[in-house]
Amino acid sequence: MRAVPIGQYLPRDSAVHRLDPRTKILATTVLTVAVFLVGTFLGHALFAAVVAGLILVSRIPPRTVLAGLRPVLFLLLLTVLLNLLFSGTTGSRVLLRMGPVVLTVEAVTRAVFVGLRLLLLVVVTSLFTYTTSPMELTDGMERLLRPFRRVGVPGHELAMMMSIALRFIPTLLEEAERIMKAQMARGAEFGRGNLVQRARALLPILVPLFVSAFRRADELALAMEARGYRGGEGRTRMRELRFGARDLVAAVVTVMVVLLVALPGRVAWR
Repeated sequence: MRAVPIGQYLPRDSAVHRLDPRTKILATTVLTVAVFLVGTFLGHALFAAVVAGLILVSRIPPRTVLAGLRPVLFLLLLTVLLNLLFSGTTGSRVLLRMGPVVLTVEAVTRAVFVGLRLLLLVVVTSLFTYTTSPMELTDGMERLLRPFRRVGVPGHELAMMMSIALRFIPTLLEEAERIMKAQMARGAEFGRGNLVQRARALLPILVPLFVSAFRRADELALAMEARGYRGGEGRTRMRELRFGARDLVAAVVTVMVVLLVALPGRVAWR
């Protein structure tokens, strides 16, 4: 469970880490949308090459990125399998017919496309959390939401909630792993039985996990109040965000990736 990349931050001295968090938030959003626009295998290969380049530049160990894919492997395989079985069309080229199961060329192509999209999506979003600290994420989100304060949107509070929620994900996963090990030491078995029995076996984990989550939230609220936290009104920062030359280069590169890889691929898919 500790391999889940969401909420994990790996401090490194890299060009990606030094980018303005607003640049990384917008670039990640654009690349996430672009993943769904890629419509050819060549487009996916080029997109994967760009992502591999980002991993090298960010100095995140490739082994760490690959380990982050392990928790979503089941969801990935399930999605690919459902697309293989149910995304075929009438009159398509049939590869295999076994009773009610019909495997077509279009279904295989679509399943591979969906699998590649999910992989790239997970890697792109995990790179963002690996290279952006919770504090930078909060500052970046707040600055991006600042224009909406005029219409009553509490930008600082929303950014703080998102930052705390992301930061709590790995903490809760570690807590769940600790509770599972404690229950297994008492004789509990989580890997046996059918799906219903396995889901029922998780109940002894959920109750203490919820109790622990509420306790941690209460302790965090008390700690913030003890340090005088009163929201974003009148709050100042030691380090102000500045959009520099490297951010401009990153924005240009992101736009070029979308134009050269995603959009032509979408046209080719049609």
